[in-house]
Amino acid sequence: MLLDIVILAAGKGTRMKSALPKVLHKVGGKSLVSHVIDTAKNLGSDNINLVIGHGADRIKEQLNDASLHYVLQQQQLGTGHAVQQALPNLREDSVCLILYGDVPLTSGQTLAELVALVSDDSMALLTVTLEDPDGYGRIIRNAQGNVSAIVEQKDANKDQLAVNEVNTGIMAVQAQHLQKWLPLLSSDNAQQEYYLTDIIAMAAADHIDINISQPVDELEVLGVNNRIQQAELERYFQTEQALNLMEQGVALADPDRFDLRGELITGSDVSIDINCVLEGRVEIQDNVSIGPNCVIVNSTIGSNTVIKANSVIEESIISGDSDIGPFARLRPGTELGLGAKIGNFVETKKAKIGKGSKVSHLSYIGDAELGENVNVGAGTITCNYDGVNKFNTTIGDDAFIGSNSALVAPIKIGQGATIGAGSTVAKDVGANGLAVARAKQRNIANWQKPTKK
Repeated sequence: MLLDIVILAAGKGTRMKSALPKVLHKVGGKSLVSHVIDTAKNLGSDNINLVIGHGADRIKEQLNDASLHYVLQQQQLGTGHAVQQALPNLREDSVCLILYGDVPLTSGQTLAELVALVSDDSMALLTVTLEDPDGYGRIIRNAQGNVSAIVEQKDANKDQLAVNEVNTGIMAVQAQHLQKWLPLLSSDNAQQEYYLTDIIAMAAADHIDINISQPVDELEVLGVNNRIQQAELERYFQTEQALNLMEQGVALADPDRFDLRGELITGSDVSIDINCVLEGRVEIQDNVSIGPNCVIVNSTIGSNTVIKANSVIEESIISGDSDIGPFARLRPGTELGLGAKIGNFVETKKAKIGKGSKVSHLSYIGDAELGENVNVGAGTITCNYDGVNKFNTTIGDDAFIGSNSALVAPIKIGQGATIGAGSTVAKDVGANGLAVARAKQRNIANWQKPTKK
C-alpha cells in the first residue's frame, strides 16, 4: 500500500500570544510539527506533504528537511482548502493520512491501526469520546449507528451539541476519493471556511463506509492552541517517558519532577533525583547517581560516577568513577579521566582533566589540559583570554597548584611541579620545579586601625 501523508501546519496560532508560528513551539524540547513529522516518517511514507502558510519561511528554515514536500497555503480558508493545496502531490492509488502540525503526540501505533481500516469502499476516522466536548466537531450517526456526518460546534443544534463523541481531525482516505470530494466543498457555514469534515457526508452519500478508531489516551489527540494546553501535553509527554525509563530499571525519585528533552541511553542501576533536566543525546552508564536539580546536555556520564546537587554538564565526556559537584559547571569540551573530581563551584571549559586529578573548590579551568593526579587548589584560574585571543594551559602529571593561583596562558607546568599559593605565574615551570610569584610579606608592629570620624 502506498501511503501519502498530509500535515496541516499553516495556522498562525494567535492564542499562543507569540511571534513564533504555533507549530514551532516545543513539547519535550522538540517542535510540535517535528513530533508529527517524525511519527509520519516512522510509518514508512516516502511522500510527506507539509502545508504551511503563516511563518512559512521560518518553518522551512528551522526544519531544514529536504525530504518533505512543502505546500504553500496562501490564504487560510479552512482545513478542506488546506488539503486541496496538496492534491497535486497525492498519488492516485495511495491512501492519504491527514495529520495536524499542532497535534504532536499521536502514537505511531494509533495511526497505523487507523490506516489499516481503509479499503476501496471504506475510509477511517479517528474520534475520541470526551466528558466535555466543548469546541470540537461532533460525530453524527444515523439510526443504524453508522457515521453520517461531522458537525462543527458553531453549526451544531442543541441535540448535536449533546453528543460527546468528537472529531480529532485525523483521518485516512484513498487519494482518489479526495480528488473527487475536495473540489465539491462549500464555505456556506458559520465560519465561511472549507471544512475537511464535510467529506464525511459525501463519503456516506457515496456508500463509502466510515470506520472509526479511537486512541488509547485522549491526550494523544490533544492539539496545542494555547500555553495551558502546551503545558498539559508537556507533562503528559514527560510522564510517559518517565514511566518508560522506570520500566527499563531507572530509579526516578519522582517521575513528576523529571524532564527528558531528547534521547537518553542508560545502563543498569541508574538513579536520578528530583528536578533534573536532560537535553539532547545523553548517555548514562552503570551505577551512576545524579542528585537533585541537575542539568545534563549532550553528554556521556561514565559508570560509577556521582553527580551532586545543582550541577550543570554540557557537551562533556566523563570517563567514570568521577565525583562532580555540588554546584559544578562543566561547559562544552570538558573531558574527565577515570576517577577525576570536579568540586563545588568549579567551572570548566574545553578542559581535558586526567585520571585521578582533582579540582575541588571555587576554580575556573578553561582551554587547559591536565595530566594524571594533578591537584588544583581552591580559587585557581587559568587566565586563557587576553581580550582578543584564547590560549592554552598545560599541566603535567602529579603537579600541585596552590590555592588562589593564576596561571597566565600560554603556559606549561611540568610534571611534578608545584605552584605556591597566591602566585600569578606567567612563565613555564619545569618538571619538579617550584614557582612562587607573589609580593614579599611585610609586617608592621603596633598598627593603628582606622577609626570613624
